[in-house]
Amino acid sequence: MSESYSLGIDFGTSSVRALIVHTASGREVGTAFSSYPHGQAGVLLDTSVVGLARQRPADHLSCLQECVLEAIENAGPNFDAHAIIGIGVDATGSSPLPLDAGGQPLAFDERFKNDLNAQVWLWKDHTGHEEAATITAKAREMRPEYLAKCGGIYSAEWFWAKAWHCLNVSPEVFSAAHTWVEYVDWIPAVLTGTDQPDSIRRGICAAGHKAMYHESWGGFPDQEFIAALDPDLLPLRESLPTTTYSIADKAGDLIEEWAQRFGMPAGIPVAIGAFDAHLGGVGSGVRPGTLVKIIGTSTCDILTAPLESDLPDIPGLCGIVPESVLPDNYGLEAGQSGVGDIFNWLVEVIRPDQMDHDALTAGAETLVPGESGLLALDWHNGNRTVLVDQRLTGLILGMSTHSTPAQIYRSLIEATAFGARIIIDRFEEYGISIDQVISCGGVSEKNALLLQIYADVLNRPMHISGSTETCALGAAIAGSVAAGSINGGWDAFEDAIDAMTSVRDERFDPIPENVKTYDTLFGLYKELHDAFGITGTRNDLSGVMKTLLNLRDKTSGDN
Repeated sequence: MSESYSLGIDFGTSSVRALIVHTASGREVGTAFSSYPHGQAGVLLDTSVVGLARQRPADHLSCLQECVLEAIENAGPNFDAHAIIGIGVDATGSSPLPLDAGGQPLAFDERFKNDLNAQVWLWKDHTGHEEAATITAKAREMRPEYLAKCGGIYSAEWFWAKAWHCLNVSPEVFSAAHTWVEYVDWIPAVLTGTDQPDSIRRGICAAGHKAMYHESWGGFPDQEFIAALDPDLLPLRESLPTTTYSIADKAGDLIEEWAQRFGMPAGIPVAIGAFDAHLGGVGSGVRPGTLVKIIGTSTCDILTAPLESDLPDIPGLCGIVPESVLPDNYGLEAGQSGVGDIFNWLVEVIRPDQMDHDALTAGAETLVPGESGLLALDWHNGNRTVLVDQRLTGLILGMSTHSTPAQIYRSLIEATAFGARIIIDRFEEYGISIDQVISCGGVSEKNALLLQIYADVLNRPMHISGSTETCALGAAIAGSVAAGSINGGWDAFEDAIDAMTSVRDERFDPIPENVKTYDTLFGLYKELHDAFGITGTRNDLSGVMKTLLNLRDKTSGDN
């Protein structure tokens, strides 16, 4: 084991990252990233279609090769790629793509190469909101158990809504597809030569959280239900397998073609893929009682609980799925559709005084809670949890001619913290205990102010994962378990996590006076949350602005 390494490959929203990790210690010896060359920061958009977000599968493959080769080079002149004993893959999701009968993306077909509907439908694509609403309504009528396992509402971000929307807006693309597959399942299939549609091993992570898969009803939604949505969806349903796999399973072994591209031996085991957030949880040391918050362009919250736990169905979650994160555990997923994206909107679209994130953060740090007089809703990309409604939008309340960019920036950070508290409150409302919170991801790595605000709003310490590449590290851990101890890896995830993950000594503790103010602000946020987000709510909001002014006057001394 002392000379063994694992390769983790992390497909994010704008780039691919590769990480080479020492399996015995978790020491990271080589890393690299490659940005997708097409679109806006890797995302294909259409300004005439609100909510559309796609990616080119060819970008994923070219960037994959580029960043793996660079990671090997960055591991140093004495590093031997033959020491890599396992490979793991994570990716965004739900991000499905249509494949032809030979397992090739339709985007590789000359007829569809420029057709946005033939590309990867990225996680943040919300064009299927009407289909999602219909799926929810039909499931309530016919199969309420389907909804119970995915939080009570089917999301526009998920598999069936996207595939059905393609059928409705581009039937020629849909009819040309033999099947649809999450690209987190497609990449391992490509690497292992198992990309023929009937050979692809699909992960329980994607299937369980996004495609209504559950063993209790025999796998994917039954044909009667799918036909009730639209009979033309039946060929897709018939193309799906009856079995799914956890990250403890192998997708196959690295084939000669990709071994040559990477400069490493063929036959290396490749683990089943999982979503970036779920393997980010693994890379952060997730275990029962530990909430991992992966804070990036969006946020995913990951919890686990032993399979013998008597868990209730929790409304608003993105599912409670057996073994979607770790073997022998339920995986619980929640999240927010916009976090870093919201901050980027202010910097890149509004562009206040040409200020960047550092300048806005510096200004926001001079403020105390309540001083801005502002209160925001973090729904610029819709709401993922607990309302599961992509037709909700952002809001900033309390604006005046004296409001500054730094005040607005701080209010947006606070809004995402309030959204995070809504999620934790929902978990605890249903008896899920949270002993500690570990953060990871690009935003938490770069912004200490955000972590302090989160500690104050949540009234609990915020820990930070020891790795800056937790998703890729989690994928590398999966690769090390796929290899097994006989090859220098690990036989159990618990042992691999203990050896290969860490938490920094630095942490952010709640500041009591801030906690008190944020409790008041959160009460106002909850009034707005319910009034704008929950049908039938009749909150009297006439006092909200005045309470914000009172807090502003109290904290600023402007009496």
